[in-house]
Amino acid sequence: MSHQRIRFLFLNIGHFLDHLFVLIFATAAALTLITEWNLSYGELIPYATPGFIAFGVCAIPAGWLADKWSREGMIVVFFIGIGLTSMLAGFAETPLQMAIYLTLLGTMAAIYHPVGLALVVQGRQNTGVPLAINGVFGNMGVASAALITGLLIDIAGWRYAFIVPGIISIGIGIGFLVFIRHHHQTKRSDQAESAPSPGVSLLAQKTLFQAFAIVLLTTGIGGIVFQSTTFALPKVFEERLGELAASATAVGGYAFVVFTIAAFAQLVVGWLVDHYPVRRVFATVAIVQAVFLLAMTQLSGIASLLIAIAFMLAVFGQIPINDVLVGRLVKSEWRARAYALRYIVTFSVMASTVPLIGWVHGRWGFEVLFPILSVAATLIFIAVLFLPKAVAMVPIAKSNAKNGLRQDFQYSAH
Repeated sequence: MSHQRIRFLFLNIGHFLDHLFVLIFATAAALTLITEWNLSYGELIPYATPGFIAFGVCAIPAGWLADKWSREGMIVVFFIGIGLTSMLAGFAETPLQMAIYLTLLGTMAAIYHPVGLALVVQGRQNTGVPLAINGVFGNMGVASAALITGLLIDIAGWRYAFIVPGIISIGIGIGFLVFIRHHHQTKRSDQAESAPSPGVSLLAQKTLFQAFAIVLLTTGIGGIVFQSTTFALPKVFEERLGELAASATAVGGYAFVVFTIAAFAQLVVGWLVDHYPVRRVFATVAIVQAVFLLAMTQLSGIASLLIAIAFMLAVFGQIPINDVLVGRLVKSEWRARAYALRYIVTFSVMASTVPLIGWVHGRWGFEVLFPILSVAATLIFIAVLFLPKAVAMVPIAKSNAKNGLRQDFQYSAH
């Protein structure tokens, strides 16, 4: 197996672990900690908020360090750091201690997206499918968080739900360090991006900034939908599946099934954005989200499980679209910082969404949350309609813009 493929495998595992770690607390809080610490669900989950803030804010320094120092070195720091901080969370005795440890964990988790995604697209022209494959691993981490946490809670207690994955991540980090040291002579594969491409036309800087602004706007609104659905789904299933979800393992299992099926939507969407106009694909995904989130409002039992699969297909399917657009708009040497900006928006919004979930659930229940999310998805649809046609139709680009934005594109005539 080539160096690039082995590195891609490590990056995919990293994405898996990143999403797993940040959602361990969501399942543990819903199923165990509310009883152990004598707090309601709405009172307990805000303790995760500082961690999600760190998840967003720390993406900027992580991206800057990666561009200035070493992207692969930062991935080593990510693996080992998130493992150590997860183990600390497993020893928390109070909600305040848990909040502190989750903040440290969020700081380490912030490294992955700006750095890992920059490595995934480095040297590639068609980035939809690689980003989609990487995205599937990330969403399998989301799926497995509920299942693995539920299993470890039932088998050994909630503390081991943090400690066991932490040990595994540290081991993988050491393995990646050994790997990159043995392949230190490998050059950065940016040649494909610097090669000239035919049929190039210059785009106005105003058009590029308009496109990037829409990327950030849809990123923020999409973060609300993603966080609300992934964070709250175990609690939704606990309330709405009745006897079908009578244990922590069962709740985690249903969430795993939904997230696993939905994760593979990214492969389809990744292929589509490499072959069809992004605006068309993006608008379709957004409107599907809006329809099925609204349909979930009053459902329970098997019907709620099926509709949850439908809206999660669309929610997960959106993820690679914005990442593809960032890869097309920004040249390689700025890309980790560009992804950092995108993900600081994502995770800052996600952080504020955590107390929103608790507030809405505590006053009105999920019957109000789902219509709110449907409106959010509709706003994404409207924003996508303003995506410049030129940018929406480009599958390949080369870069030469001094400000980090790419201004010359090769167009697809779909």
